[in-house]
Amino acid sequence: MCLAVPGRVVSIDDTADPLTGLIDFGGVQKQACLEYVSDVRVGEYVIVHVGFALQRLDEESALASLKLFEELGLLEEEFGDGWQQAARQAEGSETR
Repeated sequence: MCLAVPGRVVSIDDTADPLTGLIDFGGVQKQACLEYVSDVRVGEYVIVHVGFALQRLDEESALASLKLFEELGLLEEEFGDGWQQAARQAEGSETR
Protein backbone atom coordinates (compact mmCIF):
# COMPACT_ATOMS: atom_id res chain seq x y z
CA MET A 1 0.00 0.00 0.00
CA CYS A 2 1.26 3.50 -0.72
CA LEU A 3 0.16 6.26 1.64
CA ALA A 4 -0.04 10.02 1.28
CA VAL A 5 1.42 11.15 4.60
CA PRO A 6 1.21 14.58 6.27
CA GLY A 7 4.45 16.31 7.22
CA ARG A 8 5.67 19.74 8.32
CA VAL A 9 7.79 21.86 5.97
CA VAL A 10 11.18 22.43 7.62
CA SER A 11 12.94 24.30 4.82
CA ILE A 12 12.42 25.30 1.22
CA ASP A 13 15.08 25.42 -1.50
CA ASP A 14 14.00 28.35 -3.67
CA THR A 15 16.96 27.76 -6.00
CA ALA A 16 15.95 24.20 -6.90
CA ASP A 17 14.20 23.45 -10.17
CA PRO A 18 11.75 21.95 -9.52
CA LEU A 19 11.06 23.63 -6.18
CA THR A 20 11.85 21.27 -3.30
CA GLY A 21 11.75 21.31 0.47
CA LEU A 22 12.69 19.29 3.50
CA ILE A 23 9.62 17.74 5.13
CA ASP A 24 9.54 16.42 8.70
CA PHE A 25 7.35 13.39 9.36
CA GLY A 26 7.67 13.26 13.14
CA GLY A 27 11.45 13.01 13.20
CA VAL A 28 11.96 11.38 9.81
CA GLN A 29 12.98 14.07 7.32
CA LYS A 30 12.82 13.68 3.55
CA GLN A 31 13.06 15.93 0.51
CA ALA A 32 9.87 16.44 -1.50
CA CYS A 33 8.88 18.34 -4.60
CA LEU A 34 6.83 21.44 -3.72
CA GLU A 35 5.82 22.51 -7.24
CA TYR A 36 2.12 21.71 -6.66
CA VAL A 37 2.07 23.87 -3.49
CA SER A 38 4.63 26.48 -4.53
CA ASP A 39 3.26 29.13 -2.13
CA VAL A 40 3.67 26.89 0.96
CA ARG A 41 5.67 28.35 3.87
CA VAL A 42 8.07 26.83 6.39
CA GLY A 43 6.08 25.48 9.35
CA GLU A 44 2.99 24.59 7.33
CA TYR A 45 1.83 21.00 6.81
CA VAL A 46 1.53 19.27 3.46
CA ILE A 47 0.35 15.86 2.27
CA VAL A 48 3.23 14.02 0.55
CA HIS A 49 2.74 11.11 -1.82
CA VAL A 50 5.66 9.43 -3.65
CA GLY A 51 7.89 12.45 -3.10
CA PHE A 52 5.40 15.14 -4.15
CA ALA A 53 3.62 17.53 -1.79
CA LEU A 54 0.09 17.50 -3.18
CA GLN A 55 -1.77 19.94 -0.94
CA ARG A 56 -1.56 22.02 2.20
CA LEU A 57 -3.10 20.64 5.40
CA ASP A 58 -3.84 22.29 8.74
CA GLU A 59 -1.89 21.03 11.76
CA GLU A 60 -4.92 19.54 13.51
CA SER A 61 -5.84 17.43 10.47
CA ALA A 62 -2.22 16.39 9.95
CA LEU A 63 -1.84 15.16 13.53
CA ALA A 64 -5.22 13.42 13.45
CA SER A 65 -4.22 11.59 10.25
CA LEU A 66 -0.93 10.45 11.79
CA LYS A 67 -2.78 9.16 14.85
CA LEU A 68 -5.28 7.24 12.70
CA PHE A 69 -2.50 5.73 10.59
CA GLU A 70 -0.84 4.53 13.81
CA GLU A 71 -4.08 3.04 15.15
CA LEU A 72 -4.51 1.13 11.89
CA GLY A 73 -0.90 -0.06 12.00
CA LEU A 74 -0.11 1.55 8.66
CA LEU A 75 2.88 3.64 9.76
CA GLU A 76 4.92 0.74 11.06
CA GLU A 77 3.92 -1.46 8.15
CA GLU A 78 4.96 1.12 5.57
CA PHE A 79 7.78 3.06 7.22
CA GLY A 80 9.01 1.43 10.44
CA ASP A 81 9.76 2.87 13.85
CA GLY A 82 10.39 6.49 12.81
CA TRP A 83 6.77 6.84 11.83
CA GLN A 84 5.56 5.60 15.21
CA GLN A 85 7.22 8.65 16.76
CA ALA A 86 5.08 10.92 14.58
CA ALA A 87 1.91 9.20 15.77
CA ARG A 88 3.00 9.46 19.42
CA GLN A 89 3.59 13.19 18.93
CA ALA A 90 0.09 13.48 17.47
CA GLU A 91 -1.38 11.78 20.55
CA GLY A 92 0.57 14.04 22.91
CA SER A 93 -0.53 17.25 21.22
CA GLU A 94 -4.21 16.34 21.58
CA THR A 95 -3.95 16.36 25.36
CA ARG A 96 -2.66 19.94 25.45
